[in-house]
Amino acid sequence: MDNVNIQKQIMPRRTFAIISHPDAGKTTLTEKLLYFGGAIRLAGTVKGRKTNIYATSDWMQIEKERGISVTSSAMQFSYNGIHINILDTPGHQDFSEDTYRTLMAADSAVMLIDIVKGVEAQTIKLFQVCRMRGIPIFTFINKLDRYGKEPFDVLKEIESVLGINTYPMNWPVGMGKDFRAIYDRRNRCLELYCNDGLKREPVYADERGVKDPAVKERLDTSLYEKLCEDMELLDIAGDPYDEEMIRQGTLSPVFFGSALSSIGVQTFLEKFLVMAPEPRPYRSTMGFIQPTDPNFSGFIFKIQANMNPAHRDRIAFLRVCSGRFERGMTANHVRSGKKIKLPQPQQFLAQDRDIMEEAYPGDVVGLFDPGIFKIGDTLCQEGAFEFEKLPKFSPEHFAKIINFDVSKYKQFQKGITQLTEEGAVQVFRTLMYGAEEMIVGVVGRLQFEVLAYRLENEYGTKVRLHDLAHHLARWVKSEKPVDPGNLQGIKNLCVKDQDDELVVLLEDEYYLDRLKDKYPEITFTNASNS
Repeated sequence: MDNVNIQKQIMPRRTFAIISHPDAGKTTLTEKLLYFGGAIRLAGTVKGRKTNIYATSDWMQIEKERGISVTSSAMQFSYNGIHINILDTPGHQDFSEDTYRTLMAADSAVMLIDIVKGVEAQTIKLFQVCRMRGIPIFTFINKLDRYGKEPFDVLKEIESVLGINTYPMNWPVGMGKDFRAIYDRRNRCLELYCNDGLKREPVYADERGVKDPAVKERLDTSLYEKLCEDMELLDIAGDPYDEEMIRQGTLSPVFFGSALSSIGVQTFLEKFLVMAPEPRPYRSTMGFIQPTDPNFSGFIFKIQANMNPAHRDRIAFLRVCSGRFERGMTANHVRSGKKIKLPQPQQFLAQDRDIMEEAYPGDVVGLFDPGIFKIGDTLCQEGAFEFEKLPKFSPEHFAKIINFDVSKYKQFQKGITQLTEEGAVQVFRTLMYGAEEMIVGVVGRLQFEVLAYRLENEYGTKVRLHDLAHHLARWVKSEKPVDPGNLQGIKNLCVKDQDDELVVLLEDEYYLDRLKDKYPEITFTNASNS
């Protein structure tokens, strides 16, 4: 396929992730987007064991039992001719490294903020990963149907805590029970809402904007005067609209609404799809690979075992970066140096799947994995280049893991291997003092529970986990060989990761600073790209 035809396929594609702190309403927003896109008939905004109604994006049994998201999922649908790929990431505070890596496959991100709570801890972590990638970040300030912080205070918090400028695309008129409308600044349109969240006929203002009598007559005097004051302040002191800054990820367009009440969601979706970027180039060992390159290429960013427990299957999620992917095609598996056939590609709506005949840059393809793929693997139609390695982020919690049933050793090893390859946990092995021990590291503590649950329910083996006091992992980089014994101490533990790289586990930054002072020739990094 030539560049012109590929470009026609690329232009209407948008691939983005939604990031938020727990309980900010991310799952609800995701489902409302699916609902407005016609992908589902009923948004499953109520989840729980009593109702047996679960979120579309939550497919694992433990998610349904707990009513939380613990793994990333991919959902695809179309809206107004735009092909949308949503990479849904867990919102629970004990999220996994899988959350980080999913962001590597996104071209933009939607940052969801609770207007009641403002910017929260996990939002900061996920925002930093987006900033590291330099992708555009769009903000949806949620729960407008509740009384929360003043909009100006939330904007100030975003700018001061996250270090990104903001441009409100619309502005709320009232809040909680006093909420009446949202004013679209750029289109000078007042969207009026009923008490039940249903949108009424829009009021389009003339060049006078909010000063147009047509706007004034539709609002209570106090709300109208407050809107006029706010617009004047935004025009004088607010950041100007700058498309280049948005593309660079230094200016975030801000939308207000309520996912639960559907307030502003459809408007946000329509404007976001116009503003969000098309699939972007990806860095490789041959330089940037352009999405318009006629030869297919892509990389594995996620692996999930047992999505269908009845079949014990294993799916590798591929982000298409260039060219055209076709069902049954043969591609180079660069890491192994082998050519492999890709016979049953699948597209997803969480656990629901359909066979995919073709895919283009930005699309996410599920590939059946007989055990040959690893996260970060490159597949390409021609050549042997590799995309930039996906980083392994530093775990924050560590525990020794012991197989409770020695007769299930093979099942234990298989489960640990597969869960490690998925990115659910990182595995380390001790180097010193007697018998080798296995240590698992996770970004969030919930992953220990997920690990034990899945090992028992998917692999039939029980484990014991013994918490360690360490909370930092630093990869050891040096031009000269390093003696692990020099880094080992009462508060430090030297280990090897699954790629046989030397890593030191530490209790806190104090002990890291001591190592840096003692060994200035060694670099201690908090992520590995090997």
